[in-house]
Amino acid sequence: MKAALATAVLAFFAAGSTQAAAVEKRQSSGLTDADILNFALVLEHLEATFYSQALSNFTESDFEKAGYSSNVRANIEQIGNDENQHVQFLTSALSAAGATPVKACDYKFGYTDVSSFLALSQVLEGVGVSAYLGAAQYVSNPAYLTAAASILTAEARHNAFIRLMNSYSPFVAFDTPLTPTAVQSIATPFFSSCPDGSAPPFTAFPAANLTSSNATMGSTIQVSYANSSSAEGQRYCVFLSGLQQAVSPYNNGSCTIPTANLTTGQAYGVISSAQTFNDSTVLAGPFVLNLDSKNNTGFSGASSGGKGTSVGSNAAAATTGAATKLGFAASGLLGVAAFAALLL
Repeated sequence: MKAALATAVLAFFAAGSTQAAAVEKRQSSGLTDADILNFALVLEHLEATFYSQALSNFTESDFEKAGYSSNVRANIEQIGNDENQHVQFLTSALSAAGATPVKACDYKFGYTDVSSFLALSQVLEGVGVSAYLGAAQYVSNPAYLTAAASILTAEARHNAFIRLMNSYSPFVAFDTPLTPTAVQSIATPFFSSCPDGSAPPFTAFPAANLTSSNATMGSTIQVSYANSSSAEGQRYCVFLSGLQQAVSPYNNGSCTIPTANLTTGQAYGVISSAQTFNDSTVLAGPFVLNLDSKNNTGFSGASSGGKGTSVGSNAAAATTGAATKLGFAASGLLGVAAFAALLL
């Protein structure tokens, strides 16, 4: 199968109009196509390892004891297989174009049971969708862009399935793009160590820690970051949701989640020196919000009498209600247990 995949990759990229030459073309951002594909490979290695470790840790019986039907683990296994195929595809494509593919790193995920694993999966899959969507603007070779888009739609299916298992709506009108730096800022805490040349390539923003347990539209949230007390000038919380942005003033460690220009699904917030999101104006973040209500009626993934859900991740956060929000502390894994407990 690997040989067949490699042949298909070579054929696909050979059909591209510029093939190897395009991988070295510089973008206005200073990124090459190879940089973008290698960053995608960094994330795919993380996801592939995430599912491989979980499937080694949790049996079908563990899923059933947690309240899920037996087919949920089988579907998780399929997702893991997809992530492995993404790794193989990107590795072969980069090699075919004369670039050096990054290798897998050592990771720390922090989940403790099936429920917290599925909760963290929801966050990671959402970030994966945002990563591919946000990186598309930097890709110049149409063949590479098509390949990345094909992976993006697969990641969106993964995200929809996991959200459904966690009793959140799988539907969203628009997903939210993130810049590579913003994506790395969320992913960095999961990396323990990497082989030479395989570490995430961008410099992460300072962490923004969402400490509020009731993060709903219209509510005031507490967000902290290092050296915030010494910052000068007006600062803002900028929220990214779908293709829109919403903003509110950040004063004394808090801001209000706007009630307009936000849509359902996974959204993000940053602390910024300007009233818009731009890598150059971000002071800290992103933190992650889930702008959805939780449906506790259960779905097909739930076993009879069991839970159709259980959510938690390295986050601080949330309550159920008409517009439940999940808050994700971008600083690391410290909030996993508390976050999961709030959402179970």
